[in-house]
Amino acid sequence: MRIGVDVGGTHTDAVLLDGKRLLASTKRPTTEDIQTGVLDGLTEVLRQSSVEPASIKMVTIGTTQFTNAVVERKGLVPVAALRIGAQSSSAMPIAAKWPEDIKAAAILSGHMIDGGSEFDGQPIKPTDFDALDALFETIAAADALAITSVFATADPSVEQDVAARMIDRGCTAQISCSHVFGQLGLHQRENATILNSALLPLADKVASAFEAAFETIGLSCPLFISQNDGTLMTAAFARQFPVLTFSSGPTNSMRGAAFLSGKANAMVVDIGGTTSDIGMLIEGFPRPSGSYVSVAGVRTNFRMPDVLAVGLGGGSLVSADGTSVGPQSLGHRLTSEGLIFGGATMTATDIAVAAGRADIGTRQHTNNIDETVRDSAMAQMRRLLEDHIDQMKTSAEPLPLVVVGGGAFLAPDELTGVSEVIRPENAGVANAIGAAFAQVGGEAEAVYTQSQKSRAEALAEAKAQALQKAVEAGALKSSTQIVTVDETPMSYVDEPGAVIRVKAIGDVDLERLNGGTA
Repeated sequence: MRIGVDVGGTHTDAVLLDGKRLLASTKRPTTEDIQTGVLDGLTEVLRQSSVEPASIKMVTIGTTQFTNAVVERKGLVPVAALRIGAQSSSAMPIAAKWPEDIKAAAILSGHMIDGGSEFDGQPIKPTDFDALDALFETIAAADALAITSVFATADPSVEQDVAARMIDRGCTAQISCSHVFGQLGLHQRENATILNSALLPLADKVASAFEAAFETIGLSCPLFISQNDGTLMTAAFARQFPVLTFSSGPTNSMRGAAFLSGKANAMVVDIGGTTSDIGMLIEGFPRPSGSYVSVAGVRTNFRMPDVLAVGLGGGSLVSADGTSVGPQSLGHRLTSEGLIFGGATMTATDIAVAAGRADIGTRQHTNNIDETVRDSAMAQMRRLLEDHIDQMKTSAEPLPLVVVGGGAFLAPDELTGVSEVIRPENAGVANAIGAAFAQVGGEAEAVYTQSQKSRAEALAEAKAQALQKAVEAGALKSSTQIVTVDETPMSYVDEPGAVIRVKAIGDVDLERLNGGTA
């Protein structure tokens, strides 16, 4: 048995499953104190199902806590940022183009020393350890340290040696190294590393809060945290790499949609109270964004899903003539201010109830909605979905659409460009189900050129590393498999070459993680 929890901005959803059978589910308001909301959700599904805590073999939690910390500039610690490769990168300052307020909250100091690697792992210049030693007192004064080296993904040892030097000299700052994030692009990788370092104390606090909730109700199983690529990481891993949780909410919903519908390749729309998130499933995983992603104004190289947010949700405001729907929304005030709940504000949910698409609240409260207004608003909602679904498609061929979320009733049964509209059972808690059934993943990257390494050698190397990383993260070795291989030609080098990025996944090794008791 396993539990999945998804902590959103408005609701915290939790589900308890026995195999693929849903035994209990709950949707509760997200609390200011995240521990309380999670504890309430865990307690409720155990109460509904009458299942003893000892029977639970794993719990997965998806959380927006770290994203919110960056967006709100709260809970961050000032970081000492160190770049290795000054001789070839000093023209671009550390944290260039960052918003001033987040720079002030997240960066204590920035430093550069010579060193780093070429794209193929060959050294550019020896690491200037004398310069590092001269900076030691300043860097060591920070609570966290972010180390980034030129082409560190090709030769991680440069960053590892600098980190070891700092630790050997007595530095107690928490350290993040950029090669762990596994993508080229110096400045985006550096930005991701700095944000990760700034979140490390909060990550420890959040993980401890989750573990305290476990202890309170007597759970002793492994705790996993959802990543933004649709896979899991252990609580210990999350303490080190909190940025990898960014955008895990939409990812959980899409993974849940794939599980509930049985569709590995389809469009997905997750309709909530304020927005609809639209994405595409490829082999059961969200299609990744093809470009760099900005988080709170900071450009990063995170593994983010390609999701388009539309201002359409259950609480979306509807104009008096029905010609405009959203993007303004009542949000959590829907249950007090919407027409069907005795309020005076017309929303998308009121329109759906008036049209007979939903049975929520008191339908008689919608009797004064004119048919022309109702039909106009329904047509507008249809156009919003059709237009944005079309933007997310890569071809004109009709695709199946899986509709999930609490506002799934807003989607019509037929849409242009959609072959079929699928509304799976338990779609309202697809996000928590997606968290519960997520797998463990690992990613690796390799570079090849004609003179240094063949494509076959680079591909084999990347596959082996990805599979090993998945096992190290908690995957059952016999279940691991390669799911994606991306190859990007390098147009900026003298000879033909490319970067190969490989992703592997596997089922959670519950027996190993539960000490052989699964």
